Parts: sequence; structure tokens; C-alpha cells
Amino acid sequence: AQKTMLGRLGTAGEIASAALFLVSSEASYITGTCLVVDGGFTRW
Repeated sequence: AQKTMLGRLGTAGEIASAALFLVSSEASYITGTCLVVDGGFTRW
């Protein structure tokens, strides 16, 4: 957890929110991309 920029692990709710966004109409124009939900771990 300390290896992320946010200094903590994500919650189940935070991961679910990202998944719900991807299946919502607000994400209708998103194609062929990766939505990284890792608290900044890949930028660390």
C-alpha cells in the first residue's frame, strides 16, 4: 500500500466505481483503452 502514490490500497467501492463508469452511457465513446485503477502505483 505504501508503494502507491496515494499511500493506501483501493477499496472495493473504488474499483466498482471504475467498472460502473465503463458500463455506463458516460463511457459510450471510450474504445480500446486501459483504465488503470491502481492508486498511482504504475507512476511511482
